[in-house]
This record gives sequence, structure tokens and C-alpha cells, in this order.
Amino acid sequence: MNLTDLKHLARTLFLEGVRAADPKLAVQRALTAEPLKVNPEGCLLVIAFGKASIAMIQQALQHIPAAQRIEAIAVTNYENAREIDGCRVMAAGHPLPDQNGIEAGTAVMDLLRSATKSDQVLCLISGGGSALLPTLRDGLTLADKIKVSEILLESGFDIEQMNRIRQHLSVLKGGGLLALAHPAKVRSLIISDVVGDDLEIIASGPTVPASVGGNPCALLNDKGVWDAMPGAAKTLLKTPRDTSNRSARDTLICTNGQCLDAIASSALDWSPQIVTEPLVGDVRDAAKSVLDCIRSQPKSARQLIIWGGETTVEINGNGMGGRNQELAVRFAELASDLTGEWVFLSGGTDGRDGPTDAAGGIVDRQTIAQAQTNNINVAAALEDNDSHRVLDNSNGLLKTGATGTNVADIQIFLRMG
Repeated sequence: MNLTDLKHLARTLFLEGVRAADPKLAVQRALTAEPLKVNPEGCLLVIAFGKASIAMIQQALQHIPAAQRIEAIAVTNYENAREIDGCRVMAAGHPLPDQNGIEAGTAVMDLLRSATKSDQVLCLISGGGSALLPTLRDGLTLADKIKVSEILLESGFDIEQMNRIRQHLSVLKGGGLLALAHPAKVRSLIISDVVGDDLEIIASGPTVPASVGGNPCALLNDKGVWDAMPGAAKTLLKTPRDTSNRSARDTLICTNGQCLDAIASSALDWSPQIVTEPLVGDVRDAAKSVLDCIRSQPKSARQLIIWGGETTVEINGNGMGGRNQELAVRFAELASDLTGEWVFLSGGTDGRDGPTDAAGGIVDRQTIAQAQTNNINVAAALEDNDSHRVLDNSNGLLKTGATGTNVADIQIFLRMG
């Protein structure tokens, strides 16, 4: 098996993992196990938001009894948006919020406020919901929210840190959806895009009251970005958020771990190894961690190691890329002395890595040399956060298009000989 074959296999395994996170199948399993019941006295409000919302709500609508009155709305990113019979679909910006997101948030809040004691609410929640549904608390503007998002994205905050801060700035987040839906009962089906599958963190926990404790101001100070925060955001962050004592019936229906298991099951002849420790932290450290893991394994004729998680990137340059692309290039730079034919893939299951059209990168022992042949200084490119250009010039971009799901990232290492 040559490098071309290995790269093809890595991509095939990655797509196998993405298929395991099919939102339609996840919703189908959940609603078959616990079917929706007819409520003749009230209406069923179906609200979906996140990158997987289209597929989730399409499947959910098929499980609603014909006699049930419904109102349905779905909010997703532009790449995944499409019309659905019987449902209002709204597209919004991600990872930075936009005016369409504000309008979508208003529509969702208006629908929730209409709920009565006789009504029921079914929430279909997936990753990306935090940015797609920017329901601003009093005093905050869209420009403020965009500025906050830019600071968090560029300063190396992980998803848990970002969403715990976002909870203080949004009406719906941190259990806020429950307060708006009261007195209706709320049931939610949730696809996880965060390491550890903490329901408080996925889409910033709209149906999960935020934990009391934690200090977002201290976190921002530790990162050295407090002074850069908009004044209105500072005011809200310094004010303790009221937490709801209400609860929803929350069900986690799909996780990153299911993707890793699916990859391993489809390549049993490679004796696959799943690394149980999530791959997190800055991409510099993550690349070293991947290489250390590989070097610690006994050498064999075939080697397949699989990781899952979500790394971070601190933006210091003006180049183009994303956490998966930069992780792949940094690994290739470190792994020049690895023997045998090998490839390493790092990709986002949503099909989009950073503000690019790539899901991530696939590198091999020739990647760095190919980039240098094309007159690219790899070290300088990395300092400029320009991993996309390195991969584009070494045939290493992983492109899948929008996948319609979102369960964090997958990394795959394959080696022969």
C-alpha cells in the first residue's frame, strides 16, 4: 500500500466516522425508543438549532402523530440550510454571529413565549447553536457580541471556556430557554460537539441551568483579554446570572466516541487503537502529544491509531487555516524522522475547519518537502497561521463539504512498515 492508498484509506475512515454521527439516525433511534404522544389540548413546538438541525428536524417531523398540532422552526448555518415542508428554516452566521442570527433568535424566543401549560416543547440541539442563536441580553449589541466572539476565537479559548462566558451574555443560554418556555414541558434531544459531552456546554446549555460558580472575569483576565472586552459585556459578566430551578428531559443521542468506535469497527484488520484521552489544548502541544503516543507504541507491520477531541489555536498571524489544518502541518513538521509509509489526518466532523472550505488536513512524510518545493517556508507559514496554504501546495487539504452534523474532531494515524 503506497502513500496515495493510505491517504485514501484515511479519508474513507474519517467519512465512516462522520456517517456514524448521522443526525437522522440518532433522532430516529431516540424517538423510536420513546415515541412522541398526541397532546390533543395543546401544540407541539419543535425547535431545532445547530449545524445538524436540518437533518434532526426532518426526522423528528416524521415521528409526530398526524393528529398533533405543531409549529416548527430550525436555525442552522448557511451551508446546511434548505427548505423543509411544515417548518420555518432560518440560516445564520457561524462562527461569528450576524443579523440573521439575531432575527432567528427573536423568532425562537417569540415562539417559546407563546407556549402555554397545555403545550409541549421538543428541542433538537447540536453544536454550533451558540453562534447561530445570539439572543442578546439587555445592553448588549450585535457588534459587542461579534467582538466577544472574535476575542474568544483568536485567543485560544477552548469550547468549554467560550460557552461558559457566552452563557452570561445570552437570554437562551445557560437554561434560559426553560424560563421562556414555562409553563410548557420541555424535552430535548442533543448531539454533542464537546469533549466530555457536558450538557451545560453543548450549544451553551439552553435547556440546562448553568452551574453556580466559576468566574468568567478571572478567566478573561488570565488570558489577558479582559480590557479588550466591550463595556456592556463586562457589565453582564460581573453580574451573577440567575439560574433556573426548572429542568428539561435531556437525552444525549450522539457523541464523538460513537464516531471513533465506528472507525475502529470498519478497520479491524488494522488492529485499531482508540486513544481514550481526548486530544485537546493548543495545537502545538497536541501535535507533540500525537507524536509521543505514536512513538510509545510497539512497532508493527500495520498501525492505526484514532483520537477524538477539539484543539485550540491562538491567532497571531494573518494567514488562513483552522485548528485541524494547523495541527496536521505541525505534526508533519515534527514527524520527519518517523519510519515507514505513514499519513496523519485531522478533520472536523462538520466539514468546515476555521473560515475555510476545508474540513482539515491530511499529511504524510512528503508534505513538508512538497511545500518547500513550492517555495513555502513552513515555519514562517505556521507563525502566520497560514496552514491552509501549506496544505494546498502539498495536496493535503481534506475537503468534504458541509456534512450536516457536528461532533467535534477526529484524528487518524496510519502506518505501513
